[in-house]
Amino acid sequence: MFGRKRKNNPPRSSGAYVVTGEDKVEEIEGVPQSSLGAPCPHVICGEQEVFLIYLAQEHSDKANGEKVRIVDGSSEEPVVTIQFIEPYAHYLGPPNDESLRGHPLVERGLTPYSCSKVQSSSWIAALEKMNSVHPCHRKESFDGIGHYIFTFHDSVFECVADAFVVLTHERTTIRKAIDNILYLVS
Repeated sequence: MFGRKRKNNPPRSSGAYVVTGEDKVEEIEGVPQSSLGAPCPHVICGEQEVFLIYLAQEHSDKANGEKVRIVDGSSEEPVVTIQFIEPYAHYLGPPNDESLRGHPLVERGLTPYSCSKVQSSSWIAALEKMNSVHPCHRKESFDGIGHYIFTFHDSVFECVADAFVVLTHERTTIRKAIDNILYLVS
């Protein structure tokens, strides 16, 4: 076995950080709602760029159980591309919507199927502390940076970045959106 054994009662953490401070989650209005059933989130990233792509919820969809649609990356659907400006770190993984209450920021306002910003982020504080050993470290370079969270059906995406831009596509596929990003960054 590699690593160390889990101790009893570990601090509440996400996959990337432990919540230790005064974190407060505030929902961001105006970001297109992800599909409630199958948002199929994808992340395209390099050291200087991070893009999040997901299927948007169609307003005509009714969650009444009468109509079930099967979608995947080749389905023609409304697609959202989020481009993060000056990204610093990101995470995609658990929890899903059924275990979201296990995420340490639920107690601080994180909700399912949302886009949020974390004020006084413990993750940003941990990243700043990690960077503090750099000979040219400047604490103020972390001022104004944002911690953004997108909660999906089967996963959570978190990103520390200066800002993000939303691009929407009425009808396309996730594969075409990925191809467009790869063309843009190459």
